[in-house]
Amino acid sequence: MKISTRLLFDRASAQMSNVQTKLTQTQAQLAQGKQIINASDAPNQAATIQRLKSILNKQDSYQSSLNTIKARLQGEDTTLNSASTLLVRAKEIAVQGANDTLSVPDRKALGTELQALRDQLLSLANTKDSSGNYLFSGSRVKQPAFVETANGSPVYMGDQTRMNVRVGDQRSIPINRTGTDAFVPVARPDTDGKATGVGFFQVLDDLILGLNNVKVNDIRRGVGELDALTQGVSLAQAQIGTNLNVVDQQTAVLEDTTLNLKTTLSSIEDLDYASAITKMNQQMMSLEAAQASFAKVSQLNLFNYIK
Repeated sequence: MKISTRLLFDRASAQMSNVQTKLTQTQAQLAQGKQIINASDAPNQAATIQRLKSILNKQDSYQSSLNTIKARLQGEDTTLNSASTLLVRAKEIAVQGANDTLSVPDRKALGTELQALRDQLLSLANTKDSSGNYLFSGSRVKQPAFVETANGSPVYMGDQTRMNVRVGDQRSIPINRTGTDAFVPVARPDTDGKATGVGFFQVLDDLILGLNNVKVNDIRRGVGELDALTQGVSLAQAQIGTNLNVVDQQTAVLEDTTLNLKTTLSSIEDLDYASAITKMNQQMMSLEAAQASFAKVSQLNLFNYIK
């Protein structure tokens, strides 16, 4: 086999090029802190990294949904807590108004105060969240939950839709509460003993009318119905508290899952700097040795040998 000067040059050049390529790749890994720079470097490993990142993005989406749900539930809880406080005062007024010794002007004064409480409760029932959506309108979030009517009490204008938001691969949480779930109507027996549904604000308006017109029986009926209104608000608050606990539990699950995924991703994707630096030093030494050898070999030729 003939060994030409060109063959020696080609082999030396190929060797230096190969070492230089590996050194460049190692330097790129150190610069980015990643084991894989291009997917072609390790297709299976790159596919695993993409799959883990996709799962992490989904976890982030679930966490964002949980934050939205929690903010909305806290808004509902604060609103209903204020409503409960107003109903306690309304009950005190009703009990005081049912006293037979109370004068007509005093009852009308109580009716005026109760009217102000009723208006505050209506404002609370039409509370909006931070996005400008009504809290208690069902899916009709741009429509006020309760609307004043020309000749009667405010009526519910939302719907009964309960919207659920996915917060996990197998978990959904309700994000809204309808107006009739929070401000519950009461069952009022009529003269025949049959129960008739009476709206939340109709109960208050009838009680106000009873105070203004000194209808003691209506006032006493209102005292009992206020208990039902308060119970409905309290039940809604209990449901909100349960949902908030579920949100906290699911948040903890997501945090643990995310931590495990990031740990796995780091073990696959992140670079071991100590090992990479050692490898880079070895490659630099190999390159320098190859370059030194090539410099010496390039000076040799047949004429020098003859001499």
